[in-house]
Amino acid sequence: MAAEAEYESVLCVKTDVSVYRIPPRASNRSVRAADWKLDTPDWTGRLRVTARGKVAFIKLEDKISGQLFAQAPVEQYPGVAVETVSDSSRYFILRIQDDNGRSAFIGIGFGDRGDAFDFNVALQDHFKWVKQDYEFSKQAQAPDSGPKLDLGFKEGQTITLNIGQSKKKDKPRPQSSGGFGLLPPPPSGKIAPPPSATSTNHSTEPLPGSGDAGRLLDLDSNNSDPQVQPTAPNPNADLWGEFTSDSLSSEAKQESSSTNWVEF
Repeated sequence: MAAEAEYESVLCVKTDVSVYRIPPRASNRSVRAADWKLDTPDWTGRLRVTARGKVAFIKLEDKISGQLFAQAPVEQYPGVAVETVSDSSRYFILRIQDDNGRSAFIGIGFGDRGDAFDFNVALQDHFKWVKQDYEFSKQAQAPDSGPKLDLGFKEGQTITLNIGQSKKKDKPRPQSSGGFGLLPPPPSGKIAPPPSATSTNHSTEPLPGSGDAGRLLDLDSNNSDPQVQPTAPNPNADLWGEFTSDSLSSEAKQESSSTNWVEF
C-alpha cells in the first residue's frame, strides 16, 4: 500500500530576518547575543515556518527570488533545533541541516519584537497540536484502558418510579390588600318608592309589600320626636285618601255636614 502524501502547510512568514555566525561553545553556559556582531549580519532575507506532518521546518529564503539559503528541521520545541538566548527575546539559535545530513549552528535575529513573538507562538501551536493528536490516536488504539463506570445495581438496591400524572396543586386564593373582603353586587330588582305623606297628624300607613319604606319612615319619625308614639292605623280609613285633591276633600266635608243636619 502506497504511503499517503504529506502536504506542507505554512505556519508563519516574516520578511525581515538577519543571520549571524556564532563562535563555538566553550561550555554549557547560556549563549548571549551581545557576543555576536549584531551591527554586521552575515546574511539577511525572509523566514518561513512550514509543517509537513509532525515536523516543522524553518526556512531561510531570498527576499526577491525565494531561493533557499538554509533550513532547520524541528521535531521538538523547545529542543536542540531551536534555542533562545539569555539576554534578548529577539534572537534565537538554529541548528541547520543540508541534504547530506550535515548540521551547523547559526544565530538569527528579528528587527521587531512582535515578529519574534509570532515566530515563537507558531512553533508552540504546532507542537501542541502534535501532542494532542498523539493523545487522541493513543486513546483510539486502546479504548478500554481508561477507568470504567459501574452503572449496575448493587445487591439489595432498588429504585422507585412514579408513573402517571402528578396531583394538581390547589392554587392559592388571591388576598386583597385591605383587611375586608369584596362586597357582593346589589340585587337587580327595583324597590317601589314610598308614598308621599300629606296628612297633618304625622300618621303613615305602609303599603303592602313596602316594609322597607315603612321602616325608613319610622326611623325618621323617631329621630325627629322620640317622645311621640306612632298611632294605630284606622281600618276604616281609605288608604288612597291622602292622594285626593283639596277640592274633593272640601266637597266631602259639605256632604258630611248636610247629612248630619238632616239626621238631627
